[in-house]
Amino acid sequence: MASSSTAPAPTVTQREQWIVESQVFQTYDLFASLQRNAQSVMLELQRDKHIEFLTKGLRQLGPSFCVLDANRPWLCYWIIHSIALLGESVDDELENNAIDFLSRCQDPNGGYGGGPGQMPHLATTYAAVNSLITLGGHRSLSSINRHNLYTFLLRMKDASGGFRMHDAGEIDARACYTAISVASVLNILDYELVQNVGNYILSCQTYEGGIAGEPGSEAHGGYTFCALATMILIDEVYRLDLASLINWVVFRQGVECGFQGRTNKLVDGCYSFWQGGAFALIQTLDSSIIQQFFLDAGGDCPTDSTETAATSDLSEGEHGLDGNSYQVDETCHSPQEGPQSTHDPANFSAIGFDFLERRAEVEPLFHSIALQQYILLCCQLSDGGFRDKPGKHRDYYHTCYCLSGLSACQYSWSKDADSPPLPRAVFGPYSNLLEPIHPLYNIVLDRYHEAHEFFSRS
Repeated sequence: MASSSTAPAPTVTQREQWIVESQVFQTYDLFASLQRNAQSVMLELQRDKHIEFLTKGLRQLGPSFCVLDANRPWLCYWIIHSIALLGESVDDELENNAIDFLSRCQDPNGGYGGGPGQMPHLATTYAAVNSLITLGGHRSLSSINRHNLYTFLLRMKDASGGFRMHDAGEIDARACYTAISVASVLNILDYELVQNVGNYILSCQTYEGGIAGEPGSEAHGGYTFCALATMILIDEVYRLDLASLINWVVFRQGVECGFQGRTNKLVDGCYSFWQGGAFALIQTLDSSIIQQFFLDAGGDCPTDSTETAATSDLSEGEHGLDGNSYQVDETCHSPQEGPQSTHDPANFSAIGFDFLERRAEVEPLFHSIALQQYILLCCQLSDGGFRDKPGKHRDYYHTCYCLSGLSACQYSWSKDADSPPLPRAVFGPYSNLLEPIHPLYNIVLDRYHEAHEFFSRS
C-alpha cells in the first residue's frame, strides 16, 4: 500500500507570516518600479503631516480612546516625545495644559497614576516624568515631587530585588526599568533602590539569550530592552550572558527588514526601538564581549579600530543611497564575566550621564539602512502617523516608537552622541534626520541635558 506524501497543512502562524511578507514585498516592488521623483516622495519623512496628527491628538481625542483612560500619561509621552523627535515643540497653551494635567495625575504619596485620582503606577510614572522632562523648563521640571516619588519607588521594591508595578501589582522587568530609569534621570537613584535588582534581571534571561518579563517566560524585545538598560543603569550589565543576548537580538531582524519582538512572531514597527534601541546600548559595551559573539558565530568583529564609524564607508549591504538610484534591500538576514565597575556605588545617577561619554566600540550589528527602509516605506502613512505594519491603522504608540527607532538607526554609525551622521547613514533625504535620543531613557538628548543639570543642582 503506497504511503501518502501529502505535506502538512500550514499553521496559522505560517499563513500570517506569508501574508505579511507578501504585503511588505509588494510595497518594496512598487517602490522599485517608480521613477526617481516618485521614489523621493515615498522616502520623505512627512514632518508636517506627523506634527498635525500628533498636535491634534494632544488637543483632543475622540470617544474611542476612553479604553485608554488609565494610560493618559502614556498618550502625553508618545505624542510629546514624537513632536520633540521631529525637532518641534508644543505651543504655550498646550504645554501649560499638559503640565497641569500631569500634576493632577501625581499622587499625594508619590508617583503618577493613569489619570487624576487613579492609583500611582510605575509605568505611568515613567511616562509622566519623561513627558515633563521633554516639555522642559522650570515649571515643568519643578512640578515633580522627587521626595514623594522616591518614597513611592521604595514602596514598590520587592524582597526578590524586583519592583511591583503598583500596590499589590505584578513584578517584572518592565517595573524594574521604569523604577530605575525614573530614579536615575531624577538623580534619586541609590543603593537601597538598586539592591538585588540585578539578581532579579538575571533570573529573567532565557535559554535563547533574550530576556523575559519574569522568570520562566519567553524572551521578548520590549523586556530585553528594559532589562538591558536597567543593568547598565545599575552598573551590572556584564553579569548578563551578553554574547547570547546579542545573538538573540541580531536574529530578530527578518526578511521584511524590520524587527520582530519574539521568535517566530510577525514584524512590528514598534520593535524598531525596542530591538534597535537595544543595539544602541550594545554598541557601547566592551568590545571583548562583542568579539566573543563573532568568534562563536565564526566571523570577524567589525570593530572601529582604525577610524571612526562616522568617517568610514558603510559596510557592504548598507549602501542605501549611492547618489544615482535608490535600491530596496530584500536580503536583510543578519549573520550569524566582564569588566569591573568603574563607578562609585554611591553615585548611581551619574551612570546615565557618563553613558553619553562612551565611545561606540563597534559598528552597528544590524542592518540600519534596511530598518529605516521598513519604517519609511511600510510604517509611515502619507497623511501622518506610523503603524505596526502594512494593513494596520496608525496610532500614537507606533508613531512614537517608529520615530524613536528611526532616530536610533540614523545615529547608529556616529562615533558618539556629539557626532552627526553622514548623509549615507540616513535613508532618504538628509532632511529626514531626527533629533538624537538618550537611548537609556528614550528622551531627546537636549531635553535630557537640561533635566540632568536641573536635578543635579536641586
